[in-house]
Amino acid sequence: MARLHENSSPVSCYREAVQQARQELDKRFTHKARIEKIIMDQAWFVDQLLFTAWHQYEWTDANDISLIAVGGYGRGELHPYSDIDIQILLAKNNKKKYQKDIEQFLTFLWDINLEVGQSVRSIKENQQEAARDITIATTLIESRTLAGNPELLETVMSQIERKKIWKTKQFFEAKKREQFNRHEKHDDVESALEPNLKEAPGGLRDIQNIGWISKRHFGASDFYDLVEREFLEPGEYKDLIRGRNFLWKVRYGLHMICGRREDRLLFEHQRSLAEIFGYQDDKKSLGIEKLMKQYYREVLTLRELNDVLLQLFDEKILRSRERTNIKSINNRFQIRNNWIEVKNSKVFERTPFALIEIFVLLAQNENIEGIRASTIRLIRNSRHLIDNEFRRDLRNISMFMELLRSPHQMVGRLRQMKRYGILPAYLPEFGRIIGQMQYDLFHVYTVDDHTLQVMENMRRFRHPEAENKFPIAAKLFHRLPKIELLYIAGLYHDIAKGRGGDHSLLGKRDAEQFCRRHHLGKWDTALVGWLVVHHLTMSSIAQREDIQDPEVIKRFALSVGDQVRLDYLYVLTVADINGTNPTLWNTWRASLLRNLYLQTKRALSQGLEETVGKTELIRENQQKTIALLEKTGFTKKQIKDIWNNPDNDYFLRETPEDIAWQTEAIAKHTSNIEPLIRIQNKSEIHNEGATQVFIYTQNSHFLFANIVTAFDRLNLNIQDARIYTTDSDYSMTTFMVLETNGKPIGKNPQRQEEINRTLLLFVSADNPLKPKEKQRPSRKHRQFRRNTETTLSNHEHQPYSVLEVLCPDRPGLLARVAGIFVEMEITLHNAKITTLGENVEDVFFISDCDNKPINDPIFVQELQEQIRKQLDAEIAR
Repeated sequence: MARLHENSSPVSCYREAVQQARQELDKRFTHKARIEKIIMDQAWFVDQLLFTAWHQYEWTDANDISLIAVGGYGRGELHPYSDIDIQILLAKNNKKKYQKDIEQFLTFLWDINLEVGQSVRSIKENQQEAARDITIATTLIESRTLAGNPELLETVMSQIERKKIWKTKQFFEAKKREQFNRHEKHDDVESALEPNLKEAPGGLRDIQNIGWISKRHFGASDFYDLVEREFLEPGEYKDLIRGRNFLWKVRYGLHMICGRREDRLLFEHQRSLAEIFGYQDDKKSLGIEKLMKQYYREVLTLRELNDVLLQLFDEKILRSRERTNIKSINNRFQIRNNWIEVKNSKVFERTPFALIEIFVLLAQNENIEGIRASTIRLIRNSRHLIDNEFRRDLRNISMFMELLRSPHQMVGRLRQMKRYGILPAYLPEFGRIIGQMQYDLFHVYTVDDHTLQVMENMRRFRHPEAENKFPIAAKLFHRLPKIELLYIAGLYHDIAKGRGGDHSLLGKRDAEQFCRRHHLGKWDTALVGWLVVHHLTMSSIAQREDIQDPEVIKRFALSVGDQVRLDYLYVLTVADINGTNPTLWNTWRASLLRNLYLQTKRALSQGLEETVGKTELIRENQQKTIALLEKTGFTKKQIKDIWNNPDNDYFLRETPEDIAWQTEAIAKHTSNIEPLIRIQNKSEIHNEGATQVFIYTQNSHFLFANIVTAFDRLNLNIQDARIYTTDSDYSMTTFMVLETNGKPIGKNPQRQEEINRTLLLFVSADNPLKPKEKQRPSRKHRQFRRNTETTLSNHEHQPYSVLEVLCPDRPGLLARVAGIFVEMEITLHNAKITTLGENVEDVFFISDCDNKPINDPIFVQELQEQIRKQLDAEIAR
């Protein structure tokens, strides 16, 4: 610091000192020095810097002014780019007296590149502002004098003590409310994909909240004071410090790699931090996933401790003088003022089954508000009692099954069991998925949170309001013979993720072991195992295969076998989709699953040997359509002349009702030049279906590409496309589309006119039109760039090949793929478009120029190479 006094240009000297200190601390960080020492040394260095800078100025009446550190800096904690919160404290409200020196001092701090958050207040203003705003009161609680007269701060502290403003109960209630609101802003989950290290549940702010309350009530200077006061147990103290230090390490690393203040653990930073901390990819998981798994586990523990301590504060501060009303439940538990507690501290030691019983009692009595803090602590300290003998004990097995059948907040109780460590102790396989993330934008929850969300979705099907959004699932839920089997399938459907291998098959083994251990019968066990193995089957078939094809339905029905399995699988599938990503469920996906369910149900009820074949179905649909049209005055000859021998698939994939109105529209269309375009909202029941767009026009090799380009310009998402041609080379094309919000277009006349006008322009074009210019991908999408993957398969008895394309989503994708089809003389019959997070999984039903499946291996290879080459070249640009 001597150089600071000697140098004639202090700004450059101070800047150099700041830079050197940062480099030294970063070096120590990368060499894995203790993070507490780094954080406190950073604050110590700034203390020296500010002290020296302060004394560059000759403050008038130095006894009436001081410099104090507040907030996190006041605690003596600083990260590389944290705000350095200071206050210039005056004895009286006479700022003008010091204005020039204050302005020069603050300007100097900014000139030397310190991130300073500052205020200038008198003693009286501090008292007034702190009484009005608890945030200001909180920052002052942690303040300390850096330079100047320390008596000024002592006066402030005496005026804002808890007997004068923000009395203990007020302060606690305000801080508890603050935390509740903050958690709500973060959806009350610890496992967000890009969590905020400070503000998210279980984050640094939760730790600070405990510190503020304990300092306000007890005058505690640090967390160890709570141990000495027997408010915090030594083991809890270690967990708290370990979790805080982990978050400090991650936050320091974030600041270091960003070169600025950053508290959001964004995808792009997760990758860099995983490398810094030495987390490496292996066959089972990515290094990023390992980093985030540790993060989620640490914040889960911190939130658990936060729960315990806040509950203890609540009992000590708010309820200490509350009249006691005790109601006995049994020999082990009682309710004290609506909160359940053990009758004595030896309950779990003497009767370990009570570790599950307490959650069963909560699930059976909705009037119990929660668990008293002392009992939560006993639960945490008794987890070691859950061993293999405990898991085999018939009482515990019966208790857990009783919990799954409980009427009230069953999933909420499982969440509590997870938070307090009972669920992972009783089901070690569940413990392995806690904090297990999947590094993509499709899965928005960790595996454990997703699992419990799926079970929560199942529970929602019980309620009358579910009948509107999930009519079939809500109806089936009440028909399932043993509802607990559905819950077990939900609990185990993703249990083996992160192990490598097929998680469905590995999960089946765990699920069947659970069933046998819990004494379920052979039929029940087989059903649960089958559901776990096939939990993805129904959504995959609905989204990737042609469910209008009787062979597809027959094959699926054969794999299902009976109506009971179909009912269970449908409910599990709907719950799973809605628990994966809130944006994944839309009206079109709902209608696909509904149609697959109903067609499979019909096939099962008729008997699989009686399943109608393609030829019969085509003839049956033609006859039904003719009957409908004859009622409106058409003759058979007129009808067949209008149809003009379209592809047989037209009568296979379209319903008689749709064919009828399309035929009428063609009959009324008098122009031989202008295309026919009709828009119809196809919603068979509430909250299902999509908007159907029917286009009838002269065929051209670039027609499909131009149409999908038009939809791209209109910001309409294509869900399904069907292309048919007639003998006179006219194209009849049916598209199912949704708006970007996942809903049909609706009856907005302006929007329908815009769609008509745009489609008319693009369909009438005499040449291929350029797709919408490539847009810069979002920040999140840039982190998940992947090469295009393609597969082409041929199924027996199907007249087409199935091409699957998995690649990052982008504007104009369909148009580019369609252009490749044109170049290679490939006929497109049908397309299914599925967006999954940052990727699309598009399925194209195609044939060669002779309208036959594509079997030539050289041609297949060339097609796939062209698609990968063109789409990946776009990503690279």
